[in-house]
Amino acid sequence: MIKSVITILAINLFVGCNNTPAYNDPIPTHDNFTIQSEHLDEVRVINVWTPTEYNESYASYPVLYMPDGGIKEDFPHIANTLAKLIEEKKIEPIILVGIENTERGRDLTGASSAEYDKQYCPLTDGAKNFRAFITSELIPAINEKYRTNSKRGIVGESLAGLFVMETFFISPSTFDFYIAMDPSLWWNNHYLAEHADSLLALFPEDAITLWFAGSDAKDISKYTQSLNTKLQTAAPKNLYWKYADQPEEQHHTIFRATKEKAFIWAINRAPKK
Repeated sequence: MIKSVITILAINLFVGCNNTPAYNDPIPTHDNFTIQSEHLDEVRVINVWTPTEYNESYASYPVLYMPDGGIKEDFPHIANTLAKLIEEKKIEPIILVGIENTERGRDLTGASSAEYDKQYCPLTDGAKNFRAFITSELIPAINEKYRTNSKRGIVGESLAGLFVMETFFISPSTFDFYIAMDPSLWWNNHYLAEHADSLLALFPEDAITLWFAGSDAKDISKYTQSLNTKLQTAAPKNLYWKYADQPEEQHHTIFRATKEKAFIWAINRAPKK
């Protein structure tokens, strides 16, 4: 494990399958290490931020996992936000685990039968392998290296939000809380939104928390709104959920505009373990 104390600035924001620089964020002190993944057949870089309290106690902590978690991606601003909220005692101390991208479009998307989708992500259908990497390789590694408890969540925006939502629907017991900003629910002819009723009918008995948001992006908001409507009638009793309709925000602003209230609601709502 390499302890990094970095003061350079990070540039991070993701749109579509590629990254578009937009913001400068101070990079907090953090750990990083690599995993040779059998499921992905490549080496992956992992960034880990621990709260100040971590080195001052023997306590175990919940973990928030994040795709788009590279130093030049969303890791710095999310770590800084968590630090602020913890200091203000608005959320409990939590560990952040960022997964740096290699082939973003491949890892964050499932299969698609829509010709339309190919223009955005030529390499696709890697979400199942990426999910297997997280569940069977990354989570055990984090549990071994850090003092963690069994409470864990995942956060993502855009295609990473799609991955969050797909995991929520097809493997909901993987995490205790899910946070998705402007998830790309248009993917694969809006399959997840279209089939939400039948997918929710298979929901486990676990208490699970979901927070998701939609911006003014019409190809996304109509599906986040549709999902919101379906959840009002089809959500199981053990699902705690909240939809934030944010038409005043754009796709590239919604993550930063909503992250604090998302974390406060979802982390505090998720059951203690």
